Amino acid sequence: MSRVHRSLHGRVSRVHRGLHGRVAPAAAICTVPRDQCMRFGYTARIMDLTRRLAQRTRKVEFSGIRKFFELAGRIKDPCDLSIGLPDYDAPEPVKRAAIQAIIDGHNRYTPSAGLPQLRERIAAKLQEEFGQSPPAVLITAGVSGGLTLALMALLDPGDEAVVLDPYFVSYQHLVNMVGGTVVPVCTYPDFAFRPDVVEAAVTSRTKVLMINSPANPTGRVMTQAEVSAAAEIARRHDLILISDEIYDRLSYDGPNPCPFSEAPDNTLLLRGFGKTFGITGWRMGYAAGPEALIGEMTKFQQYTFVCAPSMAQHAALAALDTDTSGHHRDYRHKRDLVCRLLDGHFEFVRPSGGFYVFPKVPDRFANATEFAEAVAGHKVLVIPGNIFSGQDTHFRISYAASDDLIRRGCEVLCRLAAGK
Repeated sequence: MSRVHRSLHGRVSRVHRGLHGRVAPAAAICTVPRDQCMRFGYTARIMDLTRRLAQRTRKVEFSGIRKFFELAGRIKDPCDLSIGLPDYDAPEPVKRAAIQAIIDGHNRYTPSAGLPQLRERIAAKLQEEFGQSPPAVLITAGVSGGLTLALMALLDPGDEAVVLDPYFVSYQHLVNMVGGTVVPVCTYPDFAFRPDVVEAAVTSRTKVLMINSPANPTGRVMTQAEVSAAAEIARRHDLILISDEIYDRLSYDGPNPCPFSEAPDNTLLLRGFGKTFGITGWRMGYAAGPEALIGEMTKFQQYTFVCAPSMAQHAALAALDTDTSGHHRDYRHKRDLVCRLLDGHFEFVRPSGGFYVFPKVPDRFANATEFAEAVAGHKVLVIPGNIFSGQDTHFRISYAASDDLIRRGCEVLCRLAAGK
């Protein structure tokens, strides 16, 4: 067998083996030249791959946000206001705790539910916050990991999840991945939670109502009245209210209301460490809620994520004792800065949390995609609103950047808005 033949045979065999279980990466297929495939009679096997892919692959798109993340890597000296990534590093005590955990040999699996001492600390923290402890806590691989497990446990094909539009990009695709149906509820122009409109979207197939506060992409923090109304809808219709609170420590104009104390039997609380402590790559979050639901999520975790990263769990114990008020103060300043720079040039709802603002596109542009492309021509990156919404009328700015980059980016945005 020739060297080329051996190489081709090995690669195609790997593809073939992958098709009996998990689909092999497309890159493994594309490395085989078409003429070599035809020469050795493998064309039909490779060309049949698309027929073997699951229907769910057609319902999930590549992340539009990640496309801009990759674009930033190709532009020289970009002004990147696109990615929701804190511009601060992990606190030194948290880094030292992770390093020490590795040195001490905490590099193996933990229980799938998470380190008992970490779960106990989180339960105690929630007891102090709400006056009651959640029935169960699960340590997850980030908030996205927790959301994935929750939707796997809750939704059967055809079941519905009501979400507020605009929404975090993962919501629609994660629901699609498990065979559910997203029911978006429009919140434009002020992004408020309107109980009558939300309740009208609930049907006999609805199992989940999802809220996100502070919100991505709008930066809006729900009012106590809105959160109470969401809790009441969940109780009345026997829904699980998933409260995504990844930005809960970045609420600038007051506390971020949580529905847990009002509907403990219906609320699944999702929080994380990544945004607050600058450790997004460590994938650390937690879910707290009804014991039956957390139990099923833990079961699914055993067969998917297995457990959250062990060294990161040990570091999370240190994070719970680490003061992040300086980041809160700095990002409130950045919020004020970006709003001051945009004022008079764009229509926008002043954000109260997180690190995003979601302005309306100037009338001289057809849509947000056109505007984002024009801005990219000036090396400034923002995200068009259709990534987060059924509408393409707004765009997202992430002010998780240096003040100089915020000023530079906003100068370009305002200049283009004025037609200069």
